Amino acid sequence: MEPRESWAALAAGGVAGVCVDLILFPLDTVKTRLQSPQGFRKAGGFRGIYAGVPSTAIGSFPNAAAFFITYENVKSMLHHGSASCLAPATHMVAASLAEVIPFSLVQFPLWESLKDLWSWKQGHVVDSWQSAVCGAFAGGFAAAVTTPLDVAKTRIMLAKAGSSNASGNVLAALGSIWRTQGLSGLFAGVVPRMAGISLGGFIFLGTYEKTRQLLL
Repeated sequence: MEPRESWAALAAGGVAGVCVDLILFPLDTVKTRLQSPQGFRKAGGFRGIYAGVPSTAIGSFPNAAAFFITYENVKSMLHHGSASCLAPATHMVAASLAEVIPFSLVQFPLWESLKDLWSWKQGHVVDSWQSAVCGAFAGGFAAAVTTPLDVAKTRIMLAKAGSSNASGNVLAALGSIWRTQGLSGLFAGVVPRMAGISLGGFIFLGTYEKTRQLLL
């Protein structure tokens, strides 16, 4: 990548991160409380759903900026001389190096594939709003399939000292949820999670693409 492209990715990623975190912070709070073993009301219900917004906004710019400059640079290096059939793998590697979580490994290859398909159908590269729509679909799908991992993470974070979940073993947490609550427990909060991340994908990836285009 040229320096100006790297700087555009850096700035656009930061702007996108701040926008999506400020808009979707309440939904994430509600989702976390729905997944709490205490239950939604005891975990706080709808009270103080904006608590912690300033610190989130401050941290979101550098985090998102670092993610996208890494993602774009790795993608650029891997794309050079690679076959088109390897594109999904390229996007998976780029996303995993930018942010090592299963969610990104699902969302970004799907986002890029949907953009490529739409571009091919209409005969030109997708616009920023079309990229945002692709981001919404990719985010919603990734949110659905990774919900059990998100529930396990929430249970571990909220676990009392000395409890089985406090050890941080994700597989053990998943097994405990399955035994006590079954499938519904593993997918607790899936609807607000999908809604929030779909909207987040639309705002985050759409804002990123539009800001990057403007800067370039």
